[in-house]
Amino acid sequence: MLDTNGLPGGSTSRVDASDWCPVTAHAIATRVVLLTGPSGSGKSSLAARTGLPVLRLDDFYKEADDPTLPRVPGSLDIDWDSPASWDADAAVAAVVELCRTGRTAVPEYDIATSSRTGTTLFATDGAPLFVAEGIFAADIVTRLREHGVLADALCLRGRPSTTFRRRLLRDLKEGRKSVPMLLRRGWRLMRAERGIVARQAALGAHPCGKEEALGRVSAAAGLCGAAESVVAAAPTAGV
Repeated sequence: MLDTNGLPGGSTSRVDASDWCPVTAHAIATRVVLLTGPSGSGKSSLAARTGLPVLRLDDFYKEADDPTLPRVPGSLDIDWDSPASWDADAAVAAVVELCRTGRTAVPEYDIATSSRTGTTLFATDGAPLFVAEGIFAADIVTRLREHGVLADALCLRGRPSTTFRRRLLRDLKEGRKSVPMLLRRGWRLMRAERGIVARQAALGAHPCGKEEALGRVSAAAGLCGAAESVVAAAPTAGV
């Protein structure tokens, strides 16, 4: 299986292709790169730069009336940054179905109202590689590796203060939650950011900056036969 932490010095030029091709490879039509990182770290923009199909894992959030939703300690706020606020089973099932059949039904989720507004058909259109991005992507690394569909798992990291500003501007622009909640959440996440990255790394996602992430996606695409999708977006050094 793929060792997502096995590229010495962050280089994408020393990948052992045998690690990417488990014995069940003949049964898999498509593979997935998991892209995670703290909220506001730039996952969506980087995923778009790859030119690959992108599955939004945040659409698998639970709805606001779900009794299993966790709370922020000492507060009535729902803890949307806890993996318990997310339906990991449904996300895994969707990714595996995509890899085996090239299409799956995914929920349409409205963050502002914390509700599912419908369902849409997501298809890879024959692409041998796609990106699944979201703040809880690292929580399904092991399960997707066991299914034999994982190409790589990456965790974007940067300066907590930069992430705070980017996240707040985005959330205010999109009206995701009330301003007081966004400020409380933003301050809490900024203080916790290094721990968030450490947890995601422990779950199997390789911590890196955006350029290294693009390089690793390019390497995965080359091994999966989808190199043309990301060659223009990826940096030339180390690819």
